[in-house]
Amino acid sequence: MISPLSEALAERGYDKLTPVQEAVTDPALTQSDLLVSAQTGSGKTVGFGLAIAPTLMGDEMRMGPAALPLALVVAPTRELAFQVMRELSWLYAKTGARVTSCVGGMDMRDERRALERGAHIVVGTPGRLSDHIRRGSLDLSDARAVVLDEADEMLDLGFREDLEFILADAPEERRTLLFSATVSPPIAKLAEKFQRNAKRINTLGGASQHADIAYQAIRVGPTDSEHAIINLLRYHDGESAIVFANTRAAVNHLTARLGNRGLAVVTLSGELSQTERTHALQAMRDGRARVCVATDVAARGIDLPNLNLVIHADLPVNTEGLLHRSGRTGRAGRKGISALIVPPRATKKAERLLQFAKIKAEWTTAPRAEDILRRDEDNLLADPAWDAVPSADQADFAERLLAQHSPIEIAAACLRLYRAQKCAPEELMAPDAKAPARDRKPFGPSTWYALSVGHDDRAEARWLLPLLCRAGNIEKDGIGAIRVQKTETFVELSQAYVAGFNAALGGNGELEEGVKARQLDAPPKLAPAGKGGPSKGQRSFDDGDRPRKPRTGPKPKFNAPRDGDSAGKPAREKRATWQPDTAPEPKFDKAAGGDPADKGKFGKPKSGKGKPFGKPAGKPSGKPKAKYSAKPKGKPAGPRKPYRGSDK
Repeated sequence: MISPLSEALAERGYDKLTPVQEAVTDPALTQSDLLVSAQTGSGKTVGFGLAIAPTLMGDEMRMGPAALPLALVVAPTRELAFQVMRELSWLYAKTGARVTSCVGGMDMRDERRALERGAHIVVGTPGRLSDHIRRGSLDLSDARAVVLDEADEMLDLGFREDLEFILADAPEERRTLLFSATVSPPIAKLAEKFQRNAKRINTLGGASQHADIAYQAIRVGPTDSEHAIINLLRYHDGESAIVFANTRAAVNHLTARLGNRGLAVVTLSGELSQTERTHALQAMRDGRARVCVATDVAARGIDLPNLNLVIHADLPVNTEGLLHRSGRTGRAGRKGISALIVPPRATKKAERLLQFAKIKAEWTTAPRAEDILRRDEDNLLADPAWDAVPSADQADFAERLLAQHSPIEIAAACLRLYRAQKCAPEELMAPDAKAPARDRKPFGPSTWYALSVGHDDRAEARWLLPLLCRAGNIEKDGIGAIRVQKTETFVELSQAYVAGFNAALGGNGELEEGVKARQLDAPPKLAPAGKGGPSKGQRSFDDGDRPRKPRTGPKPKFNAPRDGDSAGKPAREKRATWQPDTAPEPKFDKAAGGDPADKGKFGKPKSGKGKPFGKPAGKPSGKPKAKYSAKPKGKPAGPRKPYRGSDK
């Protein structure tokens, strides 16, 4: 190994290389193309940095003047590209190498100026690198090595054309190092096309790839997913964590929820600008934020120091997503926990994910409130502040404190102050408990009314409810059940609104739109389904019950109220319903010269006012034409010419 790189590794605390680093730095592979499969977090970046060093430097200890790039590293995401640039910068710092980046979302003019000043290693994303090549600002004619990091992810993101364009522009005698978590058929095809007798390296060793990560499947109640996440973060207090969700909306919701509980949280999703994403990651690295809520955009390649906990708020879509999410912890020999939040409806999916990924997880429950409070006591007793020697001022204050309070009071106050800085734990229901039913307030004394419209008139509760509120001067909470029957509808009104409703009805009992109401002396006896009651698929309506499905049939015979009517707009006029023509259907007699073909859709002639269209039927014009001619006209047709655009 080159001496400046060995010194850089020693300063970083590398006492031994990881398996993938040892494999790619084998002296026998110094000039070979490599196709490498390695687990996430195994030190691949340092590995390919060491692997290309002999190709870039030979026997020299330092790099020459910066000019055209000698090496190109392609990464799928901006965050991974910046991380690779940081790793290679400290690894090659003592060699005088200049490392620059070309990634989407950054100022292209600054990148062009950096390339004009010269660079030894360029790290970038496929789209931006191909743009620089097409614009002539990136020249790969001197490139000696090209590295594709997370090649499977780049193909999944649709960068195949950009990758092929970049590799085709690089010199044929270059080294090509391809790193991928799995070697799928598209990866094998890409390697076969752009690599020369590549050496296959596989450091994925069955269960060893999960040795540093403890997987937990957390069973939670139907509505306790967010509570379980809060308790997990409280139980592992003081450690950095990342919470994964599947959508941006879920990320924003969780961020707001955790922020309201007093946790230092940042967001990482595709809707953020590059500057916002960079600031979020830097806050995690600086310790200003302890929790990062992210979509899968953060699942590839991001290395956050001291990240001990990964929480899957939403289960990942596939096993690759599970492995890459979990790979944010347990990196470079550190231990970590990957916790899957599993509500009852997702149990089967979680079992399949773990089975397909060949992971044995511990099925358990989220920490309870008493577990968290007991953990607080242990953390307080283990705080290194107890071992510090008090200063003179601190000792004087301690004597005054002991003079005023007993040791037990002081210890209890100390524990209360410690817990006051933390958010309170959540009370959790049993994982197999059912979701609590919504509490309905008692409706109280009521009176029933019968409306003159029902299913036959296509009446629906969503139309009747605003009509009752508007015409009867009733608030929504004054209406109880609405039961739509075959020919009429029964409505339950609170007793407090009965007098006002009767006054609004007037003498004829008509509300509006031709809908009449009459008061009942007793609650109605509702008919069962199929005997005048709601038919199958049609439910009656209770205030507070789930809404009905949207109506797909024609509108009711009466005019349904519009949303604007309650705002003072006049009701629309009632349209006249269509009535069939009462005149007797004309009979067509062939003897009388009638033609059944002239019969219209509703049994009337096609003419407008009893007059047929076209010429009178009584005077035929000319001789009738035969449907098919007996004698062919003209010369027989020859062979048909092909269409000009045809390939025949």
